[in-house]
Amino acid sequence: MDVFRQLALAGFAGLFVTAIPMVFGIAFAVRPGERLLALMRPLTLAAIFAAVAQGFLGLANMFQGLANIKPGDAPGVQFVMMAEVSVVPFLSFVLLSVAWLCVAIGMRRQP
Repeated sequence: MDVFRQLALAGFAGLFVTAIPMVFGIAFAVRPGERLLALMRPLTLAAIFAAVAQGFLGLANMFQGLANIKPGDAPGVQFVMMAEVSVVPFLSFVLLSVAWLCVAIGMRRQP
């Protein structure tokens, strides 16, 4: 949970963008309709772009942090940085997976 305490505004904004399709996916599962399904496609595309952008922003921050590491620092610090960078894009794609699983449930409920 330390990763969430260190997230910047861009990280929270990216997670918010990737959570929107999940909300619409849940709404589609509850009440399937063509309008919600039509909205899922562009929202998903925006969420994918946000997740990729979060990954690149994390990499940029990681490279800047790696440049500031002193040679005497513990060697595991680099791996911790790499792990922290991968958490937010991973969560973004988990949210998208849940969204589309809800869409699949909604598709089964359609007549």
